[in-house]
Amino acid sequence: MTAHTPNDFRYRFRRAEQPVPVRVERTPFSVRTLSSNSLFQGEHEIGIEHHGALYRLKITRQGKLILNK
Repeated sequence: MTAHTPNDFRYRFRRAEQPVPVRVERTPFSVRTLSSNSLFQGEHEIGIEHHGALYRLKITRQGKLILNK
């Protein structure tokens, strides 16, 4: 039996193997959830005051939400 050198394919293949990642289960935490219908009440834009600054939350034509300062 011969010793494996760094140029030997079998040596490189074994070195390239990575350990299998361990999956960690996280406990979900409770987040207060509001429906967009209750926030917007038929409008497409609302204002949100946060620390003295006004932010605008808009519903786009594609139905996505965008927040602008």
